[in-house]
Amino acid sequence: MKKSLIEKTIEAPAKALEHGVEGGQKIAETIPFGSTQPIKKAKDYWYLLGPGLTTGASDDDPSGIATYSQTGAQTGFSFLWTAVVTFPLMAIVQEICARIGLVTGRGLASNVRMHFGRKILYGSTLLLFVANAFNIGADIGAMASAIRLLANINTSLLVVVISLLIMMLQIFTPYVRYAKYLKWLAMVLFAYIASSILAHPHWSTVAHSVFLPHLIFDKSNLILLCAVLGTTITPYLFFWQTSQEIEEEIAQGKVTIASRKGSGKEELKKMRIDVWSGMFLSNVVMFFIIAACASVLFTHGITDINTAAQAAQALRPFAGAASYYLFAAGIIGMGLLAIPVLAGSSAYAISESLGKRQGLNSKLKQGHAFYGVIIISMMVGLGFNFIGLNPIKALIYAAVANGIVAPVILVLIMLIARNEKTMGEWKNGKLSGLFGWILVGLMVCSGLAAIYSLF
Repeated sequence: MKKSLIEKTIEAPAKALEHGVEGGQKIAETIPFGSTQPIKKAKDYWYLLGPGLTTGASDDDPSGIATYSQTGAQTGFSFLWTAVVTFPLMAIVQEICARIGLVTGRGLASNVRMHFGRKILYGSTLLLFVANAFNIGADIGAMASAIRLLANINTSLLVVVISLLIMMLQIFTPYVRYAKYLKWLAMVLFAYIASSILAHPHWSTVAHSVFLPHLIFDKSNLILLCAVLGTTITPYLFFWQTSQEIEEEIAQGKVTIASRKGSGKEELKKMRIDVWSGMFLSNVVMFFIIAACASVLFTHGITDINTAAQAAQALRPFAGAASYYLFAAGIIGMGLLAIPVLAGSSAYAISESLGKRQGLNSKLKQGHAFYGVIIISMMVGLGFNFIGLNPIKALIYAAVANGIVAPVILVLIMLIARNEKTMGEWKNGKLSGLFGWILVGLMVCSGLAAIYSLF
């Protein structure tokens, strides 16, 4: 009987459980997959997941949740189809980024510097830092608001504690342990799925809206569509995905570029399962959030939703306390996952731009540039919560910065990925190239609309 793809590519025996995540991954590389038991397959599959899962999950940060909630509240089920469309586009570009990291042994910023020089890289990196800082500020504020839904604690105290906690975890937690924390935090996304199911969406209407969408491309809907695209496919994911593939290899002892360079077929198959699983989870959660807010809020005429916390509060009278608590808990958990990814992606991009190979595997003494960017990113984000910057305006500014940099970075990614000298046999094929360039076109339109929405 022919084995499935997972059976061929996921390799981890039962005794891997005794060695933790890192040990399980190492054993998985050498011992064949042999069990047919569903529970064992699920455990083996879990060991396989890593950078792709955390990257995809981080995309559903509190700011993204606010955008999806607003989409469902304002337009009902009209935009449910976007979750179906963005899934393959998002998965393909993240797979390309991961492949670049695995084949070249370098992060994305290092590859851009080598192929296109410093000027383009510096401009893109600066915009990435600005966009991420705005996003971090909005997410810190959203987490504080969500905690206040559960306990009456001073907001100023909350934003300071949240910022310091996340910053300390990034700086002082060893990478292997920290990656494990991020992986488990991704499971918080199921709180949104449960919350949405408890909201009892009209499933027949949901199905109809997915397969026969009602599209009205007026000014407000176009801007909302661009907001969804800009929130779902963002530059920080590109940098984080590539760098995390490198971090995983460093954790396995491949500390030099030469030892990391090149990749085997089995390694790339495992990466694809990881990446597509993470992007699938991300888009499923997006789907359920839009469906819940459309079914409950839009139906009851509650369309003025600007933050994730407002969405949780608005759901409570109609969907019940359980849905409210799950939604609020999801905001907190995803903030703990997404903010480190935002700060970390800026740190990887800037440190690599400066020619320094530093990351979460580095100690503080050896990673001044990397951890310095994390500290500055967190402090700038924290500062936004004390200057009275409206979180919606912060997200608009972030969207504009992302709208400018995302198409540029995507073009550079596509050019690197099709370069045979760099990628060898793993250069982009026709299909991935086609979908990649389609995404470039969409993101150009999204970026122009984001700039238009501001001015």
